[in-house]
Amino acid sequence: MNKETYQFKLETFECMAINDGSFSYHQPGATFFSNAPQEALGQALQKHNIQLEHWEEFVSDYICLMINTGKHMVLVDTGAGNLGPDTGKLIQNLSKEGIAPEDIDLVIITHAHPDHIGGIVDAESKPSFPNARYVLSKQEWDFWISNPDLSSLKVSDQIKTLLLTFAQKNLLPIQDKLDLIEDETEIVPGIQIIAAPGHTPGHIALAISSADEQLLVIGDIIFHPIHLEHFQWSAAFDFDPDQVMSTRRRLFNRATTDKTLVHAFHFPFPGLGYIGQKGEGWQWQPIESAR
Repeated sequence: MNKETYQFKLETFECMAINDGSFSYHQPGATFFSNAPQEALGQALQKHNIQLEHWEEFVSDYICLMINTGKHMVLVDTGAGNLGPDTGKLIQNLSKEGIAPEDIDLVIITHAHPDHIGGIVDAESKPSFPNARYVLSKQEWDFWISNPDLSSLKVSDQIKTLLLTFAQKNLLPIQDKLDLIEDETEIVPGIQIIAAPGHTPGHIALAISSADEQLLVIGDIIFHPIHLEHFQWSAAFDFDPDQVMSTRRRLFNRATTDKTLVHAFHFPFPGLGYIGQKGEGWQWQPIESAR
């Protein structure tokens, strides 16, 4: 499979997963399963052919989405920009598919972490998508612009500073192009905002529907399939782990009941699959094995 773009349809909507590149996380056990008991985590990882004591690096794809509704060219998240040596490939990968930044008229941001907003502006801090309106939850905007308390995050002070400065550096230049959303609402026909707080206070998910076909975009409510199997295990970057758990349960149940296609930003490219019930938890079925 081409790991740069992946095209698929939702009835009349032309959709595409676009890889912005990849990023290497060190100490992934502590990063992605910060509250997991070590013995239980080791057993869970073994089922995925990973030995906890040797798991020193996790390489995550950063997967954005493009939805052509016929009336709107919608981009979901903008990738990480220059965050890492292998990120910032969104625009060049769009270009390979004949899509210029000027073609996009709506950019929806699931939340304001660096890997999702790094591509909002260019090297001169000008909007990368000059003809677009940008959509972000008002709670997310208010949080990051207010110099928030990040003490609940289980990351270093250096990372906390990076999160804050990155958010303000990339959000403020698009302020006059920004639509702040306070309620669950339909942004354009077929694309609805769903509140999905916890990872950040204003994190959102998206329900995308065309005729009888649906796609649920879950952003960063999970980072690894193990989060489906053990939905109570939170990541070091989760602002409110209890709220993350509640959000996961609600969205996993929705995906299972509706049998809808799901997109997860950090999963192996193209990040598409289905969520099925398994015992007291859930499991991930990537599109290749679900067919």
